[in-house]
Amino acid sequence: MTRYSRQIALPEFGEEGQRRLAAGSVAIVGAGGLGSPAALYLAAAGVGRIGLIDFDAVDESNLHRQVLYTTKDVGRAKLDAARDRLSDTNIETHNTALTSDNALELLGRYDVVIDGTDNFPTRYLVNDACILLGKPNVYGSVFRFEGQLSVFDARVGPCYRCLYPDPPPPQLVPNCAEAGVLGVLPGIIGTMQASEAIKLLAGIGEPLIGRLLLFDALRATWREMKLRKQCDRHAAVTRLIDYEGFCEPMNELDITPDQLAEILETVTLLDVREPYEWEVSRLEGAIHIPLQQLPRRLAEVPRDKEIIVYCRVGGRSAHAQHYMLQQGFERVRNLVGGLMAWAKQRDPKMPVA
Repeated sequence: MTRYSRQIALPEFGEEGQRRLAAGSVAIVGAGGLGSPAALYLAAAGVGRIGLIDFDAVDESNLHRQVLYTTKDVGRAKLDAARDRLSDTNIETHNTALTSDNALELLGRYDVVIDGTDNFPTRYLVNDACILLGKPNVYGSVFRFEGQLSVFDARVGPCYRCLYPDPPPPQLVPNCAEAGVLGVLPGIIGTMQASEAIKLLAGIGEPLIGRLLLFDALRATWREMKLRKQCDRHAAVTRLIDYEGFCEPMNELDITPDQLAEILETVTLLDVREPYEWEVSRLEGAIHIPLQQLPRRLAEVPRDKEIIVYCRVGGRSAHAQHYMLQQGFERVRNLVGGLMAWAKQRDPKMPVA
């Protein structure tokens, strides 16, 4: 009673609201910029059981926004560090990627799901699993200085596919590593996700079902958009699918790390990352021209060989590929997943900035 007395004192909340929190559970998919503040505030509020789903390690570049971690945690598994930080709470950790094989089993254990992910395949996976399970999905996303927030619950309102029926082309969606993000922004959106989860568990207030909040940190403005349930206008969700293939379909100008390994000695590699990324790691023999410098340095790239362009995850290299094809290059292919995919599939010891 003492610990939670300030929120129990709220007439709309009271002892009954606190009991509901204590009996409730939340799954947080992703223990990063959004999941960190959400986990901290849900634990502090007295949620009975919190499940964290992540498989990453703490990197120094995480620390400006992922407030669950400190410098001493760099290199540790995120879930180990999170468990230590949230030791006063019943924390369940799932050190795995969320996949079509395990999503229903993992998310089915919890009352509310918070989507703290940063990629389209997992967002669609979380959405579809929540539809099949009949669970509310508290959605948040951040990009540079802008954030989005909503609650998707297909039982009573729209789902994520009502907002985005089809994923955008991967090359048009840079992640935080490529586009940057204001460190405080995930804290704002992640805390709001925790607020929505608390309202859902306690049965108070008006959840963001059917509404999308848009936040602009540079202008300090909030806008609200109405969302209509349009599940009849997109494909019905009857099972979980291959979300990587759905969100990142291969085309004839893409090349996978395994395919590249077979022809590595016969092609010209073009690295369009920034100098600081190049200093950390690179593919041997690659030409280094940062994307912004490519128009004035195009003469440095030979036209008589097949060009394989790569960056960190494939977004900047796709832009470079498109530009080069417009400039008359005939054989330019993009490394799917970039150097991150190469490191994961071909060279696990390679560091990638």
